[in-house]
Amino acid sequence: MCNHFVRFVSGSVRYILVIALVVHYNPVSAQYTGYTAVSDLTVFKSKFKAESSNVSSIQSNFIQEKILSALTEKIVSTGKFWFKRSNKVRIEYIKPFTYLMVMNGDKMLIRDEQKESRINVKANRLFQQVNRIMIDCVQGTILDSKDFSSTVFEDKNTYLLEMTPTSKTLREFFQTIVLVVDKKNYSANSIEMNEPSGDKTTISFTDKKLNTQISDEVFTL
Repeated sequence: MCNHFVRFVSGSVRYILVIALVVHYNPVSAQYTGYTAVSDLTVFKSKFKAESSNVSSIQSNFIQEKILSALTEKIVSTGKFWFKRSNKVRIEYIKPFTYLMVMNGDKMLIRDEQKESRINVKANRLFQQVNRIMIDCVQGTILDSKDFSSTVFEDKNTYLLEMTPTSKTLREFFQTIVLVVDKKNYSANSIEMNEPSGDKTTISFTDKKLNTQISDEVFTL
């Protein structure tokens, strides 16, 4: 369950949107065609945090594409995402399978097509770490995180943040996490998770709505 959960939460969320404590000023990687390194990281960090603090809620659809190293075909799934400040999240996969994760404070509900689990986040160190990263992403404080080192790039319309885990636990699940952020409102356009096994998961967010009314019932456990 831990393996599935970490990939699930980190991919949606986080929404998420994400960067890290140590930002390396390196030449842009060849794989990010059209991007150049951000010249003033201090300004970017300040703007990212300020814009994130203005977000009280998020609603979005998402499309997830999973590429397994052992297979040639993509596994595509769709779902919906909700966030309400400061610590309420609902991620719901709809097709081709149903899967639900609801986080409300320190409590969490996970439900798939076969069973339902309720988790106390405080009782599990790994869940605490993932929860902290998720909240840092949404609140714009991920740049102060000790869990990642990051490099930040930009093109005309977006920022690209390549995050490398520094935590031993996270390195077991992720080789890198790549977040693409819209320059207009600093919300996440997509998140790509690359695993040590060679598997890759990309989540693209569509129909994003910021600062709309969301009932607390959406996050009922």
